[in-house]
Amino acid sequence: MTTISSMKTTFDPPRLLPLTEALERFFAAVAPAPPPHECVAIDESFGRVLAQPIVATENLPDAPRSSMDGFAVHAASTPGSLRIAGEISIEIVPSRALAVSEAMRIPTGGILPEGADAVVPVESADRDGDFIRVGVAVAAGDSVIARGADMRAGEIVLEPGRRIGSPELAVLATLGVADVRVYRQPIVGIVSCGNELVPVAERPLPGQVRDSNPYAITGSLIALGARPRRYPVVRDREGELGAMLARVLDECDAAIISGGSSVGDRDFTRRTVESLGPPGVVVHGLRIRPGKPALLGARGSKPVIGLPGNPASAFLVLEAVAAPIVAALTGSPAPVEELQVQLGSAVRGREDWTWFVPLAMRDGLAHPLAIHSFATSLAARAAGYLCIGPRCTHYAAGETVGLRRFLSGGAR
Repeated sequence: MTTISSMKTTFDPPRLLPLTEALERFFAAVAPAPPPHECVAIDESFGRVLAQPIVATENLPDAPRSSMDGFAVHAASTPGSLRIAGEISIEIVPSRALAVSEAMRIPTGGILPEGADAVVPVESADRDGDFIRVGVAVAAGDSVIARGADMRAGEIVLEPGRRIGSPELAVLATLGVADVRVYRQPIVGIVSCGNELVPVAERPLPGQVRDSNPYAITGSLIALGARPRRYPVVRDREGELGAMLARVLDECDAAIISGGSSVGDRDFTRRTVESLGPPGVVVHGLRIRPGKPALLGARGSKPVIGLPGNPASAFLVLEAVAAPIVAALTGSPAPVEELQVQLGSAVRGREDWTWFVPLAMRDGLAHPLAIHSFATSLAARAAGYLCIGPRCTHYAAGETVGLRRFLSGGAR
């Protein structure tokens, strides 16, 4: 069994908010500004969020078409022997109506001639020279795609707020939407805070670490539909953080701070966010693990999210807690991919708390990984995470649970 042990904290646990209540409090205090619109070419619209309803301007198909290679017929003429009166080309509207007791060769997608109301698949017709023999009766509508069966004129096919993927691109192209009105992607500034941080290209000295968090944060923000912008590292000086955050919020739609959200002597993020202007800090400390010292605040309508400095905590808090806040800026809910998996070993949490437990897939089973907030590789070893609590705090080996895939990928 993997047991998630309780953790000594300088936060007052009874005063920490549950996850759901924390987000409700944030959105009650902060109304993220609706993202503005912009028009982009269809070739540039993949992954963007629709800001307009997409309405079918015509019936598709525009006429009854065959769903099979076969023969267009009058259903009432079957069974029986039918004279082959010609062949229909897929790109040409038939030039004459189909007479009773006639059939016309038709390809998949071909337009039915006037008078025809069914198609006999080629394998169901016995051909004898200029005639076919249909041995059984076919019903009107058999193997026929009705006019407007796919899209009807005036129908809203795609709603605003929908993220454009491959299926949506097909609809846009079919309807001739060459330019698409989408929400502008919000710019989210990322600031790392800490004296111990050095650039990725440098070799850390004892006591130093490479500044890896912004790169993981960048991937998650892109997956959410935001445009990340990384800023220089801020040292553990209150005035420096305040000046940087003011700059970020002037230039961006939101700010994410990595590190400095705990309650140690040098962790002054709370005071700094409060000094930026109302509403300031809305939530500081959640009843979750990892990521208990997370901070949710704002300056006006621009969110400020304080993530723990530990890599695993920062990543999981962004993906599991802060994603709805970023998503609100994009105009679309955060994408959620949850797989049903079977646990290879038991996992236990803690009543009234929410735990985000990374799960690794081995031999078809999901195995909980021990939570080490300091570990950069923890999420990379996992296929996703299990959210347990605050009421259901124990799952036994062999139980089926929901594995939430990381927004930006993860081990398969």
